Amino acid sequence: MKSEWYKDIVFYQIWPRSFKDGNGDGIGDLYGVYDKLEYIASLGAGGIWFSPLYASPNADYGYDIADYRRIAPEYGDLDIFRKVLDKAHSIGLKVIMDLVINHTSDEHEWFQKSRDKNSPYRDYYFWRPGRSSGRAPNNWGGLFEKECWKYDEKSGEYYLHLFSSKQPDLNMDNPKVRAEIKDIMRYWLDMGIDGFREDVITYISKTPGLPDDSSPIVKGMKYYSCGPRLHEYLKEFREVTDNYNCFTVGEAPMMTPRKALEFISGPGRDLDMMFHFQHMEADCFMTEYMPLPFSLRKLKRAFSRWQKELWQKGWNALYIENHDHPRIISRYGSEKYRVESGKMLAVSYLLQQGTPFVYQGQEIGMTNISLDSIDEYKDCVAVNKYNDNKGKKDEKKLMALINRASRDSARTPVQWSGAANAGFSSAKPWFEVNPNYHEINVEAEEKDPASLLNFYRKLIHYRNSSEAVRNGSYREYRRLSSRLYVYSREYGNKKLLAICSFSEKPVRFHFPKGFDSARAKLIFNNYEVSGEGASSFTAKPYETRVYEF
Repeated sequence: MKSEWYKDIVFYQIWPRSFKDGNGDGIGDLYGVYDKLEYIASLGAGGIWFSPLYASPNADYGYDIADYRRIAPEYGDLDIFRKVLDKAHSIGLKVIMDLVINHTSDEHEWFQKSRDKNSPYRDYYFWRPGRSSGRAPNNWGGLFEKECWKYDEKSGEYYLHLFSSKQPDLNMDNPKVRAEIKDIMRYWLDMGIDGFREDVITYISKTPGLPDDSSPIVKGMKYYSCGPRLHEYLKEFREVTDNYNCFTVGEAPMMTPRKALEFISGPGRDLDMMFHFQHMEADCFMTEYMPLPFSLRKLKRAFSRWQKELWQKGWNALYIENHDHPRIISRYGSEKYRVESGKMLAVSYLLQQGTPFVYQGQEIGMTNISLDSIDEYKDCVAVNKYNDNKGKKDEKKLMALINRASRDSARTPVQWSGAANAGFSSAKPWFEVNPNYHEINVEAEEKDPASLLNFYRKLIHYRNSSEAVRNGSYREYRRLSSRLYVYSREYGNKKLLAICSFSEKPVRFHFPKGFDSARAKLIFNNYEVSGEGASSFTAKPYETRVYEF
C-alpha cells in the first residue's frame, strides 16, 4: 500500500559537487555524503533529495545526463551509492533522486546514435531541416541560450534544445523514449530509492509541428509548457511509481496553484507535489537576471495563494533555497543582520503546511559570493548572460548583475569549519569557497546554542511534532503591510501565530483580534523579549516571534 509518508518529513537537498569531498580530490562525492548522514539526521530531516548523481560531462553540472544508470565517477560508483542508501535508510532517512527527462546530454549514447538519419534513435530527439536562408526550423528562443536550435554538421539538420546546446530535448511523443524512461525509473526504485524530483517536467510534451510563436517574450513556451499530452505521459510514469511506496515532486516553471491542482489533486493525481517559482519572483521578473526591488507584498501573495488554494485539495512543496537560485539571505534578508534575518526567513516558510526542503548551507546562513571576473564563474547561464551582454552594458554593472543573480552563489562548497578550504576538502576545491567561511561554518554554529543552525534544528523538530503545522488551517494578517508577514495555523484548540519582520527599520506590531497576548506562549524568537503579555511590541530589525495559544 502506498502511504503519504512524505507529508510528515523535511527533506534536505544535496547538490553533490559542493556538499563534502570524501576522497580528497576537491570535488564533493558520495563518500563525503556517507560521513555526513548523521549530521543531516540531526537537523530533524527525514529525507534527502540528491541533485543529479549520474554520469555527465557537466555542461550544466549533472542536469545533462550521459548515462542514467551510472554514477558520475567523480562522485563514486554504484557500490558507494548503495552504502549511502542503506545507511540513510538505517537512520531513518528517505532518499529521492533527480529525474531529468526533458533532455539528455549531447554525449548520451542515444543522441550520438540519433545523429545518423537512418538510426532507430533518430526519433528520440527533435531533428528538423532548416528553413530557407539558413534559418532555424522555427522562431522559438532558448532558455539558457538565445537560440534553441543547433545545426549539426554530421546530421545535416538542426536539433531542439530548450536549455543549453549540450542538452538536446527528448521526443517524449516517441513511445520508445517513454519505455526507456520507465525502465530507468524501475532501475532506481528496485534499488530501493524512495521517489523522484522530476526536473522541468511540465516541458516534456511539445505541440505537434513545433509551430512559430507570435508571443512578444519567451517565444515558444506556450507550445511546450504543459503541452497537449503532458497528463497522458505523467499518468504512464505514475503507473510505474504506483507499484512502489514512493513519491514524486515535479518542477514546474510558470506554475499557478489552480494549474498545479490539475496535477497534484485527487487519488489519480499525476504527481504528489509541485515545485513552483512564484515566491522566488519577489525581487525579479521571471528570472533573477531581470531584477526588481524586493516586494514583501508579492512574496506574501505567493505564499498565501498556495496555502489557501491547495488547502484540503493538494499538498505544498515548501522551499526558499535550492541549487537554481542565489542565497536567500542575500536576496530577501540582510547580510548585515544575517543570523536574525536567517531565523526570520526560516519561520516564514517552515511553519506553513506542506513538505519543506532545506538546501545545503541554508541552515548555517551561507550567503552569495562575489567574484571579480566572469572567468571565475562556472554556471553556463551566468557565462551565457555575460557573453550576450558584453559590450552592451557597462562592465561593472554587468558583473554586479552576475554577482546578484548567478546560481553559482548557491553552489560554493559547504562551509564545514574555519579550517583550510572551509573543511570541505583537503585539496583545492573545484570552485571558489566563500571568504566568509571563517565566521560562517557548521563547526562554529554547533558550539553556539543561539546559532542559526541550532534554530533550524529546534524549528524542524517542533514542526515534526506539531499537529497544527501538519494539519492546521492557514490565515494571513496584516496583508497590506510592506514590512510584516504575519500568519496563523489553527488546529483543534491549538493556535500558532508567526510574526516575521522583513525590515531593517523598527515596525510596530499589534496582536490580531482573537489572539489574547496575555495568554500567548512564546516558543521561538531571534531577540531577547521583554514585556511579555503586552498587546503590541516594536519589532527589531528582521525580528521573528512564534506564539502558541
